[in-house]
Amino acid sequence: METKTLKNVPVGEKATVVKINGTGILRRRIMDMGITRGISLYVHKVAPLGDPIQISLRGYELSLRKSEAEHILVK
Repeated sequence: METKTLKNVPVGEKATVVKINGTGILRRRIMDMGITRGISLYVHKVAPLGDPIQISLRGYELSLRKSEAEHILVK
């Protein structure tokens, strides 16, 4: 499988987090939301204009901005 950003995962597909790029407060915020290396997630919806992205992980739903999703590498 190829590595890509969460922003590029199509609706209805599952992905596994490989790495979180970014530093400081952005990285901490993403990790505080439960997105850590090795976690499996499912892309439910993308808003009509592409922002935000709704994902499901660890038993709950989460919405992310595209700017946040492009820092999350998945396979």
